[in-house]
Amino acid sequence: MLITFARTVILYALVVTTMRVMGKRQIGELEPYELAITIMIAELAAVPMQDRQIPLVHGFISIITLSFIQVCLSTLSLKLHWARQILDGSPSIIVRSGRIMEDEMRRARYNLNELLEQLRLKGYANLADVEIAVLETSGELSVIPTSQSRPVTPADLGLDTQHERLPIPLIMDGRLMENNLIEAGLTRDALQQELAANGLMSPKDVFFAMLDSVGKLHIQPRSGGRK
Repeated sequence: MLITFARTVILYALVVTTMRVMGKRQIGELEPYELAITIMIAELAAVPMQDRQIPLVHGFISIITLSFIQVCLSTLSLKLHWARQILDGSPSIIVRSGRIMEDEMRRARYNLNELLEQLRLKGYANLADVEIAVLETSGELSVIPTSQSRPVTPADLGLDTQHERLPIPLIMDGRLMENNLIEAGLTRDALQQELAANGLMSPKDVFFAMLDSVGKLHIQPRSGGRK
């Protein structure tokens, strides 16, 4: 049993490392060759995990080989346009000016039910509201609405808006995020003064603190602390 446990832990660590090497992608965003390699790696890890008669090194070699192939293919797709076309394919314009492109639908083997479902999920029940709909290489449908169907923006109303930046977490579960503090341009003393103004002694008394997109500090004490 101990040997099985150790083999499982080792193979799990190897698969997670391999997935990290492959890059940050959601399953639905994987290209066909990436999905195939992901499935094969999972199968190769499961076999030696279940069968102790198979040497662990065989699983290692197969998984590392597939990981190497994936990295090589990804590098090719980054460097060479023709390789990108072969490996990833190209996007297909499915709807243009509210009109469904039948030839592209057939070429992509994409049926009307799938198209209408994806349009509804994107918030467009009427084809007349769609200027362009593109079936991406990952299978995701991108929709560009007509100018009359787009949400009103401050620019449309001629309004000036305040510059916003990415919100920065400063304290998470009582732990001070040093790098984020530097990025926010704050010092420990300045943060401590803000905490003291809220009746808090140290970051350990804070559940979550964040500098929002307009530079305002939001502090949530731990349960039972002062609000």
